[in-house]
Amino acid sequence: MAEPTTVSMKLLIDTKTKRVLFAEAGKDCVDFLFQILSLPVATVIRLLQGEEMVGSWPNLYQSIQDLNDNYIQSGKNKDTFLKPVAPVTSSSVPLLALNDAPIPTIRKNFYTCTGTYCHSYVSDSSTTVCPSCRKSMTASMSYVAPPAVQQAAVGVGIVKEVVTYMVMDDLVVKPMSTISSIALLNRFNVRDVGVLEEKEVNFGINEALKLLKASHQSKNVLTDVFC
Repeated sequence: MAEPTTVSMKLLIDTKTKRVLFAEAGKDCVDFLFQILSLPVATVIRLLQGEEMVGSWPNLYQSIQDLNDNYIQSGKNKDTFLKPVAPVTSSSVPLLALNDAPIPTIRKNFYTCTGTYCHSYVSDSSTTVCPSCRKSMTASMSYVAPPAVQQAAVGVGIVKEVVTYMVMDDLVVKPMSTISSIALLNRFNVRDVGVLEEKEVNFGINEALKLLKASHQSKNVLTDVFC
C-alpha cells in the first residue's frame, strides 16, 4: 500500500489576534513531528537549501561541499557527511522520505580456523591466524539472522493511536482532553468563543519543509506556517 503523501491537523485559531492557539492532531501527524528530531543536522541543512537560514551551519555545509576531493582522506566520501542516513523507526512515517539517502546494507563474511577440532574463534578476515591452533582462519561461515519481529507486535511509527494529540503553537505535544482545552482557553484569556475558528489543514512536503524551517527560527511555528 502506498504511503500517504500528506498529513492533516485541525487548527483552533483566534481570529482576533490572528494566531493559532493549538491544533488537534492524529497519530500520523505526531509521528512526523517527533521524527524530525532524528534528522541529522546535515540533512536539515540540505532540505532547507535555497531557504533563508539563520546561523552559520549552512556555511559549514557549503565548506565541505566545495572542498576539493584532494583534501579528503583516502577511503572517505563527502556524502557520508553531506547526506547522512537518518535512523528509521520500525516502519515508515508519512513525509519522511525527507531523507533521500539510501540506507546501506552491510554484509560481512565470517571465518573460522581450518583445524579439525578447533572452532573456538571467529574473524571477519580470512588472513587471521587462529590464536589456539595457529591455523589459517579461512573456513567460511554463514550468518543466520534472528527471527524477524512481527510488525504488528512492534507497532507502526512512534506514538500509539489511542488518543487525539494536542499540538501547541510552539510544538509542545501532549494527549488532548476536554479539561486541557478549556484550561488553554483560560490561559489565552479567550472570553468570546465567537472569535475562534476551526480550520483543517493538509500539508505535504512543501508545507513540511516550511514547518521544519520555522521550528528552527520561531516559537509560533503553526501560526507562521499556516496563518
